[in-house]
Order: sequence, then C-alpha cells, then structure tokens
Amino acid sequence: MNTIVTEKMMPFKELEKKIFDYVCEMGRIMTQVILESYDEQLQETRNKKELRCKGTRQTTIKTIMGEVEYSRNVYETKDESGRKAWVYLLDQEMQMDKIGFFSTNLAEKIANVVADNSYHTAAEIISSTSGQSISHGGAWLLVQKLGERISAEETAMVKEMDATGGKGTKELKLLFEEMDGVWLKMQGKGHRKAPKQEMKVATMYEGWEDDGSSCSRLAGKTIIAGMEKSEEFHAKREARIRSIYNADEIEIRVLNGDGGSWIKDPYEPDTVFQLDRFHIQQSIKKKIASPEAQKKIGRLFEEGRYDEMLEYISIYADSVESDDEKDNNSRKARELYEYLNNNKEGLVPWQKQRNDYPEAPEGMVYKNMGVQENQNCTTITLRMKGGRRRWSNPGANNMAKLLTSRENKELVDTIDRYTDGMMLAEPVQEILYSLSAAKAPKKDGKGSPYLDLLNHHMPMLDALQTNARRLFRKAFCG
Repeated sequence: MNTIVTEKMMPFKELEKKIFDYVCEMGRIMTQVILESYDEQLQETRNKKELRCKGTRQTTIKTIMGEVEYSRNVYETKDESGRKAWVYLLDQEMQMDKIGFFSTNLAEKIANVVADNSYHTAAEIISSTSGQSISHGGAWLLVQKLGERISAEETAMVKEMDATGGKGTKELKLLFEEMDGVWLKMQGKGHRKAPKQEMKVATMYEGWEDDGSSCSRLAGKTIIAGMEKSEEFHAKREARIRSIYNADEIEIRVLNGDGGSWIKDPYEPDTVFQLDRFHIQQSIKKKIASPEAQKKIGRLFEEGRYDEMLEYISIYADSVESDDEKDNNSRKARELYEYLNNNKEGLVPWQKQRNDYPEAPEGMVYKNMGVQENQNCTTITLRMKGGRRRWSNPGANNMAKLLTSRENKELVDTIDRYTDGMMLAEPVQEILYSLSAAKAPKKDGKGSPYLDLLNHHMPMLDALQTNARRLFRKAFCG
C-alpha cells in the first residue's frame, strides 16, 4: 500500500512548478486577448481618413509570464513632409517604441537583478523565477536602451538649464558636494583588453539627518555617475542640482574631493574646498615607507600643523635620498609633498575655513565630510569592479545610469516613463468580463471565442472533472 501511494505521489516542488506554468500560460492567453481586443477598439475609433488599415502584423512582447504573441493592425498614413508612413496604433498606445518590447514589470525585474549581478547570472535568475526565458544578451540590451534614455534625459535637463536656469524651487542655503573617480577595466573591439578609464561620480546632499546617532543618513542625497568628459559631466551635475533647487538661493557650496583638476577647476573661487581625508591618509601610506614617519605626518595633519607637516615631509625626503636608482622612497615623499602643498587650502577642515555658515535646517546636522568613497563602493564598485569584469565605454556609462537611478530611488519611475503605456480601464474590464462563460457574448452561435481559446490551451480544463477542477473552472471561466 505504501508503495502504491509513494509511486502516485507528486513532490510539492513539482506541483508548484506545474501550477505556476499553468497560471503563466493562462496569463499569456488573457494578455493576448486583451491586446488584440483593444487594438480592434482602436481600429474602430481611429480617424479613417488619415489612417488606412493595411492588415495585421504579428509581434511579441516579453512579460513576466513569458512571451505573448499577438496581432495588431498596421495603418498607412503620411508624415509631416507628405511621405508615406506606417503606424501601429496599439504600439503607440502601449509606448512599445520607447524601450523595446518589454513589459514594465519585466523591465523593472531585469533592471533590479542586473544592478546586483552579471548579465549571465541575471538572465539565469529571471528565467528561473518568472515565466519569461531571457538570455544575457536580452538583459544587456535592456540596460543599454534604459541607460541611453536616462542619459538623454540628463542632456535635456542641461538644455533646460541653459534656457531657463533650471526649474528647481527648493530653497537651500548650504549645499554639500563630493566627487571622485572610479577606475574601470575596459575592453575594445573584439573584446580585447584596453587601458583603464575613469568613471566620474558625484554626490550632492543637504546635510545629515539628525536622528541622534553617529551614523545618521545623508539628507537629500542625489548621486550621478558617467563616463562623460569633464565639461559634459559637470553640466549634467549642475543641471541636476538646478532641477531640484533654486540655485540663486544657495549661498555657500562646500566641495570635497581628491584635488583632481577635473573636480576643482569648474567651480567658482569662493567655493569652499576640502581635500578628501581618505585620500590624504591613503597618499601618506602609499608615499611614505617608514611607519614611524607615517604616524608623525598623520599626527601633524590631525593637529592642524600643516606647515610643520610639509616641512617634515621635505626633510624626510632628503633623509632617504639614495644613489640607488631602484630606491624611489625620496621621489615618492616629494610627490606627497607636492600633492599636499598644491592643495594646501583644502587641508583645513571645511568648518574652519569660514565663520559665517548658516544654521543647519530643522531635522538636520552638519558633520565632517568624506562620504564619497562609501558611495562609490555601494553604488558603483560592487557591481562594476572585481573579477574579470571589463566594460566598453558606452556599456559602462549605461550601467552607471541604471545604478545611480536605482540609488536615487528613481529607477521604477524611470522605467514607467519608457514602458508603461496606458489602457482605458473600462474596455479592459469589459474584455475581462467576456472571459467568463456566463457573460461572454455569442459569436455566430458558437459561444465565446475567448473561452474556446482558454479551453484549447489549458490541458487542466479538459481533464477529468474533480471538485477541485470544477472550482478552478468556476473561478476563471464562470
């Protein structure tokens, strides 16, 4: 008896998968019916003088339930110049031309998974957790289209800034900005190894949330990144600021960075510049061989004795001078001296460079700067560096746009703008009702074509009718 029961038993894992497959199949059929029915309504309500129907064409949309193949009408019309043109009304309504034939839900799922995983791994995860099988190339293609769209929006924002000065209305007296570069391994044509390139990353914020802890979060944080040249990157950075804030009301800007010319040069002379503390400590460790000298330099820096620190580095460089060509300790020490001396004004903490800073807004506090390295890590580095990862310039730029959009909590809204066409609720509701056998309209005395379609594709509905199956049929078919 136990043997018979065991042989006829089905593992719950298999049952769950079968039910999931059935539900996805039904979802695909219902989606096909709704899209084709909606297209028929668009055909009936179109401007027949301007749009001549020229038959139907099949296409496919990728959804979380799987690929849905459907037919839609194509229309002949004329463009602005009077030349013949072809129009798919359904594609226009559904905004299919904006980011490709991906549903909004699937695009969001792919984008979020790709943000944390390689394209190959992301494709495997999507394929195993949805009804849609997708290749790593499909995941890559969506990121490229999405990244290009975001970059185009940034460019449009720059044009808006140039024309109007920006539409930002939020008033703020003190704005914090930090910038750094992330060096990425690159590849050229034929996936050949290419020299590393620097991705620019910038973080803008209003202060720190006053939650009583030492690890309070940044307030009003916005981050941007890209492979653009300095001028274009800074234009996009400034445009982003002016899309949020009334820039005329910003009295003081405080900039934290490693002293690179691409960071400092675009700013006004009255910008408060602070040399990033992490880069200072990192440079001391890299350039000074002696642990004792490292500690001495670090102590002089922390005590604000900058002239003594520079003098000590100079003396140290002289003391380790050697005739050995392989001994570069002196040269490295002098490089440290030049780095710190060229950014001498930035050695002073930003709080001590002026005495007229405004009070922090209610609910916020001002603290020591130096958040960019952490922002680089959590937003860019974890996904784009390490292992065998290599990038083309456009590929790196597009991925950066996706990652920063997610970090700014804008990714879902961004995808919605490109993928989510609107369908009238009432017609869709009517179509859903027609999927019920009890309410389906008759067609040539043959019953509902929708129910026939469902029955044709659903093996479960044709099986022996148990109570459970009757309930299933009642729930979905009336």
